[in-house]
Amino acid sequence: MKVFKFGGASLKDADGVVNMGSIVKQHAHEPLLIVVSAMGKTTNALEQVVQAILTKTSTRSLLEPLQAYHQRIAEEVVGRRYSVTDKIRELFDEIARFDFSDHADELYDQVVSYGEIISSIIVHAHLQQTGLSVEWIDARDYIQTDASYREGKVNWTETEQRIKQLAPLLQKKIILSQGFIGRAPNGRTTTLGREGSDFTAAIFGSCLEAESVTIWKDVPGVMSADPKRIPDAVVFPELPYKEAAEMTYYGASVIHPKTIKPLAVKGIPLYVKCFTDPSLPGTRIHECHVDRLPPLIVFKENQCLISCKVMDYTFINEEQLRIIFQALAELDIKINVMQNSAISFSFCMDYRESKLRALIEKLRHHFEVYYNTNLMLITVKNYDTATFEKYRRTAGLLMEQSSRSTLQVLVRQ
Repeated sequence: MKVFKFGGASLKDADGVVNMGSIVKQHAHEPLLIVVSAMGKTTNALEQVVQAILTKTSTRSLLEPLQAYHQRIAEEVVGRRYSVTDKIRELFDEIARFDFSDHADELYDQVVSYGEIISSIIVHAHLQQTGLSVEWIDARDYIQTDASYREGKVNWTETEQRIKQLAPLLQKKIILSQGFIGRAPNGRTTTLGREGSDFTAAIFGSCLEAESVTIWKDVPGVMSADPKRIPDAVVFPELPYKEAAEMTYYGASVIHPKTIKPLAVKGIPLYVKCFTDPSLPGTRIHECHVDRLPPLIVFKENQCLISCKVMDYTFINEEQLRIIFQALAELDIKINVMQNSAISFSFCMDYRESKLRALIEKLRHHFEVYYNTNLMLITVKNYDTATFEKYRRTAGLLMEQSSRSTLQVLVRQ
């Protein structure tokens, strides 16, 4: 059996949904499980709804156009079927009833998860209308996590036990589910991290020991850089698991960082293919060796540089580093690059105001803490002389770090 994942860009309008249906039809003769993301920029819009709830402002002006957007797509791909349009209305009514009674991250997961649910309902109705036999399932009934809201950690034993029960159904029907979401032990919805639908596809693929997992994107495959920034970026025909995993670590957004490991462990190839031209070969990620890969350039925006300076005349030592890393671990903050001098330790992280404030509160009793926001981290992996010299001269440079194969520079955006 195979697992397909379709992202928000491929489902952003009625044409996208119809195109997705045509791709599915070409593979309807074999066991297939489909994972879908929220449509278009729905997740971004629902994040604004969360912010409005947290600040106790009206959500109506945000929800009405979002509901109209989904109703319009539904009407174009399935017509005015009351079972679909009524369900969409019902789900948006549920969103409108949320208030600030939960912790902010818990509230985030409850609200933002509706994007995937609504998308899957519309896609399911369309696929059925085209004559395909498709079973809709709720991913939260299968993917079990802890209660780490916004970054749910998968309970693999329970999750695998539940997902394996889908094997007999896959012999009879195509299964359609949602990406990005799971369920905590208390029954509340969790999310698997931003852009986590790729990870969902890998979870299903790993537990079902799939033949392959395919992520359908709006690019021709995994590329050496964002083609919007670097027009002459090239497509990698194939990549080793390790290389792909390192790319995601540095911030390459084409694949979610957690996607590779569960597939590599089972030896399941991951394909990244173009949904606008399925005939293109795309990129195959598997156990292989590729000589002389071209430089990979990753631009990671919305970064924050934190500097912790000792308060007296002592130097940064292991005990002070322990304090810093313990605070980072307690707040589940990932360091993207770090550097130390005699009297200070600096590191770069993804900017989230609530996490930043909490971190400063933990560290300010031990260090003078300084920070800069609105930064961009540029990583050049497998650099050559030309790319090394070019990017280390980038304007607004705040930090530079290089190894035998990787250059990282942190710059003002």
